[in-house]
Amino acid sequence: MENHSLDAAFHALADPTRRAILGRLVRGPTAVTALAQPFAMGLPAFLKHLRVLEQDGLITTEKTGRVRTCHINAPQLAAAETWLATQRSLWQASADRLADYVETQMTRTPDDAN
Repeated sequence: MENHSLDAAFHALADPTRRAILGRLVRGPTAVTALAQPFAMGLPAFLKHLRVLEQDGLITTEKTGRVRTCHINAPQLAAAETWLATQRSLWQASADRLADYVETQMTRTPDDAN
């Protein structure tokens, strides 16, 4: 994933409302009105969140008649998760090396130092 796309994905994920919207869309496509219902904000404010998610590539929308439906863009979300998994693996490897080093140092006797 190129850095611009990754930056956009994390920008969209930075807000708890947008993360909640994505959490709902993981279960399937949803009409905007149904998607907005549980949030304590006006529709214009909610639509701004949808616009960010769509511009940053995490959702798509389609209009059929008078109903606008939102769909999650799974490949874009998966790309962000892949980057996180890679980072987690690197951090875990570093932590494991540190733990091994500490355990080795703690099991050494004073005679081992000579």
